[in-house]
Amino acid sequence: MLKGSCLCGEISFEVTGDVTSVAVCHCGQCRRQSGHVWASAVCKDAALSITGTPKWYHASDTAKRGFCGTCGAFLFWKHNAEDTISFSMGALDGPTGLTLQKHIFVADKGDYYDIADDVPQHQA
Repeated sequence: MLKGSCLCGEISFEVTGDVTSVAVCHCGQCRRQSGHVWASAVCKDAALSITGTPKWYHASDTAKRGFCGTCGAFLFWKHNAEDTISFSMGALDGPTGLTLQKHIFVADKGDYYDIADDVPQHQA
């Protein structure tokens, strides 16, 4: 089981079951919301238990982003048509036992940094 929370502790969550797609997203929306890049992992909706009430921002026609309305921590990303949810790696209590699997949306990454690891990179 993985446990995590926002900065102020108003929103907490637990993940049970399989975790997949441990990734760093370099898209413009994640960079704007997080201040740089966003590291996340994916689980089935049913495997995530949330305590507290996140605010949801519908960032596009296809997905929404969940955050704490008090401290502003970016915690979740949810595609409208999928039964999975992404959760913030940075919000997890460690150690997690997880390993980064990929970088996504590297075509949109900022020009102020380089990706300097050997983890696979995907343009979208």
